[in-house]
Amino acid sequence: MRNLQIGVIGSCKDLNYTKQTESLVERIGVLIAKKGYTLVYGAEKDCDSLPTLAALAAKNSDGRTIGVTYGRGRSVFNDDAATVVIATGLVRGGGRETTLMLSCDVVIAVAGGSGTLNEICVAYQANIPVITITGCGGWSEKLANTYLDERKRYKFASATTADEALLVAENLINENEL
Repeated sequence: MRNLQIGVIGSCKDLNYTKQTESLVERIGVLIAKKGYTLVYGAEKDCDSLPTLAALAAKNSDGRTIGVTYGRGRSVFNDDAATVVIATGLVRGGGRETTLMLSCDVVIAVAGGSGTLNEICVAYQANIPVITITGCGGWSEKLANTYLDERKRYKFASATTADEALLVAENLINENEL
């Protein structure tokens, strides 16, 4: 069986997430590593982010991480977070999100602004399940337990803790036989 790739998406530092939210994503990263899965995230070049914190926690727990970045070159904001960096050559907000989402079996969204919404839309169009974390604000809060549009491809699952998010992710993977 191929190694499962779980995406973690969410807010950049400029959206002022809380220490509690930071702890939550770090726990997600640790759990992904302990399960032997690969964490896939958007590796920013110029700022910290919740996905970077999750990736750093996974890597520090001997996990594998793939950072998908925009532009040229593999230099990213926190080089310690990525086991592998994929440089798409694409601009931020203009294509990296497609590569990132299509590389995931399931995605966990935590808070998030416009970039996270873009990623969620790509995953939804591709029928890649998204678990939204509640209690952190942002798009993950707004989309919890809803459909993105009238197509009703799937309802976004939600979770309130890292452990619950991983359990929901594993259930969705098993249901979809990924």
